[in-house]
Amino acid sequence: MATVLESLAVPRCYALPSNTLSPVAASSISSPSGRRSLPQFSGLKLRPTQVTRSLGSVSYGPSSGVARRGGLVVCEAQKTAVEVPAITAASWKSLVLESDSPVLVEFWAPWCGPCRMIHPIIDDLSKQYAGKLKCYKVNTDESPTIATEYGIRSIPTVIIFKSGEKKEAIIGAVPKSTLTTSIEKFL
Repeated sequence: MATVLESLAVPRCYALPSNTLSPVAASSISSPSGRRSLPQFSGLKLRPTQVTRSLGSVSYGPSSGVARRGGLVVCEAQKTAVEVPAITAASWKSLVLESDSPVLVEFWAPWCGPCRMIHPIIDDLSKQYAGKLKCYKVNTDESPTIATEYGIRSIPTVIIFKSGEKKEAIIGAVPKSTLTTSIEKFL
């Protein structure tokens, strides 16, 4: 059984408004075909595509012979996001056990739904405690020896290390306040 949730059609912008117009005035500019064009935003860029994409049995792209309109809209803010670095068995000792500052390690797996829920919280904590706490993540599918060594039986599990010793473990997708309370004990 398949269900179509909703579809959205966005007309191609034929004339982009100038930077001097307000978003309200810019949204009222019409294209040659009489359709309204989209306002210009500084955080988004229209990037021409060079990749061939396939939708069902129809391919779109430069080599397909099928004309493709416009390009991809890319959010440049993605480049400023700080990701929590991953650790492997090779880097575990130097980054976690020999660290001078406290270390928070998230044990996770790509197929784990609650892990995806806690990722943004760990990202926020790494920014909030920058310089005071180091944050890393361990993919339990790629580094099972580390997970076994620390008795990880459920993911997500967050462990706080200080002076190379395991100090506290938090199991499950918990609120940010729970993690903050645990972190504050060891700073």
